[in-house]
Amino acid sequence: MSDIFERIDKAKVEVSRLKGEIEKVRSEKADRTMSEVTAEKNLKAVKKPPVVRLRRTLKGHFGKVYAMNWSFDSQSIVSASQDGKLIIWDAWSMSKTNLIPLRSSWVMTCAFEQTQGNLVACGGLDNLCSIFNIAQSPTMRAQQELAAHDGYISCCRFIDEGHIITASGDSSCIRWDIETGEVLNTFADHTGDVMSVSISPVDKNMFVSGSVDATARLWDIRTNKCVQTHVGHESDINCVDFFPDGNSFGTGSDDSSCRLFDLRCYNQVNSFNNEKILCGITSVAFSKSGRVLFAGYDDFNTIAWDTLDSASTPAFYLPVHENRVSCLGVSPKGDALCTGSWDTLLKVWA
Repeated sequence: MSDIFERIDKAKVEVSRLKGEIEKVRSEKADRTMSEVTAEKNLKAVKKPPVVRLRRTLKGHFGKVYAMNWSFDSQSIVSASQDGKLIIWDAWSMSKTNLIPLRSSWVMTCAFEQTQGNLVACGGLDNLCSIFNIAQSPTMRAQQELAAHDGYISCCRFIDEGHIITASGDSSCIRWDIETGEVLNTFADHTGDVMSVSISPVDKNMFVSGSVDATARLWDIRTNKCVQTHVGHESDINCVDFFPDGNSFGTGSDDSSCRLFDLRCYNQVNSFNNEKILCGITSVAFSKSGRVLFAGYDDFNTIAWDTLDSASTPAFYLPVHENRVSCLGVSPKGDALCTGSWDTLLKVWA
């Protein structure tokens, strides 16, 4: 027995040594800030104030809006609310094209399938991911209910028409076969609730997850393993979003900061926070070019950060909602931003 304890102690020492070496290499690479690098390139600043106006206000929910997602055509939006409804909106005309009653009103996430746009998904405190086919009218019952998680469903994102990734409060992510309802892969390296996932825009075999264990992990579906673990946040990570080129991703946390991590250098390359911002971030999304990172905050604000600028000065603010900004997303075409709030409204900006 004493031999086992000795081996454990030696292993702990070796792990500590390896961590020290990794941090040394990372610190050597982080020799300059993003703003110092971009200053040499003489880049134009983000236009201040920007020509971003409120174009549409989508009214129809009677409870807090918890999640939204754009369709692939940048015209339709799905939203989930604690009034127990999924609503499909035409963002151009502001009309409701579909309304889906849910068995559980405690919904936390929703998603649009991004290739054909015929499927939407949602999940929440019922521990189920429900798939609906909106091409079939009326859409009253789920086409498929995916059950395997032992905790709430915090996030879901379609890979394609046949597969979806879910994140859960049971500290795991699961890849599913939608047609059969079978679990294809389980990703369980996180040590706390997984709050968000984002699928790579360039390689559907890769996705990133953010957790209350304050880490963001990059996963490879082909090997069923975590291939990168990114640290730096001091509190729960509530949201993650891939950079448009797939080489980086952004995060938002309860530590009041957003961060930009690069997969190529395996390091944090920028952090966005301000001493006046004391609340958590609920959602993040990049503009089409990646130059702007939009973040929704608990204090009703939506802030735009210049990813190439000083990490402490926001590029601009959008006019506030009347309650917590719970979700936001940039349309696939990059021509509009939608924000959802506990004030029951969704607003489209362009």
